[in-house]
Amino acid sequence: MAKSVAKLAVTTPPQPGTPRKKASVAGPKPRATRPAREKAEPSRLDQLQQIIMSSLEDDKAEQVVALDLAGRASFADRMVIATGLADRQIAAMATHLEDKLQEAGLKRVQIEGANGSDWVLIDAGDIVIHLFKPESRTLYGLERMWGADLDEPTPPPPV
Repeated sequence: MAKSVAKLAVTTPPQPGTPRKKASVAGPKPRATRPAREKAEPSRLDQLQQIIMSSLEDDKAEQVVALDLAGRASFADRMVIATGLADRQIAAMATHLEDKLQEAGLKRVQIEGANGSDWVLIDAGDIVIHLFKPESRTLYGLERMWGADLDEPTPPPPV
């Protein structure tokens, strides 16, 4: 009878002991589904874009470009790209934009890279604003990546 008890102990798989091991064996938890992003009304987008453009103009931004991303990107409907000449100018533009957008009723405006970076990203929900130094803007080429000319087919090269 002692032989059968010893045999059972050997054949049962060992159970993980720590909570970390148990979680590892259980696998990933199912993700909660995120609700779809609500699209802003076109008139509201026009209003916000006008606020952004006038703020950038007041702050002496250069080469300000607005791109329509509706139907081409899931993260935003519009993109504004501008150039600033110095870190302080770019940081000031970002701060002024944040203040003006919050005055316009946007509750959550997120800014990345405002601490002396060559590229500042401002996420205003349906509109994304990129503020660059001239070299970085040329390097990343967002106008080439998201511009309307990409939608037009290029003619084949002559044979």
